[in-house]
Amino acid sequence: MTSAEVARAFTDMLRTGDHHGAAARFNAPDIVSIEAMDGPMARVQGTAAVAAKGQWWADNHEVANGVTKGPYINGDQFAVHFSMDVKTKATGETMHMEEVGLYTVKDGKIVEEKFMY
Repeated sequence: MTSAEVARAFTDMLRTGDHHGAAARFNAPDIVSIEAMDGPMARVQGTAAVAAKGQWWADNHEVANGVTKGPYINGDQFAVHFSMDVKTKATGETMHMEEVGLYTVKDGKIVEEKFMY
């Protein structure tokens, strides 16, 4: 698959809520995931670590009114815009969140994801 084909198929899966399926299909084994924060999940590497980070998010947050836009493609990279209302399960606090994911593709797999919010 070309980078553009990966971008479109990956984003289509995200749009339907199949985040785990998208990651399983398109993440490279040594994927690097970078968050715009400090702490232990600021940079993780490998599919197991990225899956654990995603599971932590799902275990601790409820997402409503999620909208996924994109992909916006440029060569071997693409961006996806996420807009959502998020409730923190532990506190009940709610917030609106806007986030952009920048993904880099190599040999038909996503080798890096970087989130900006």
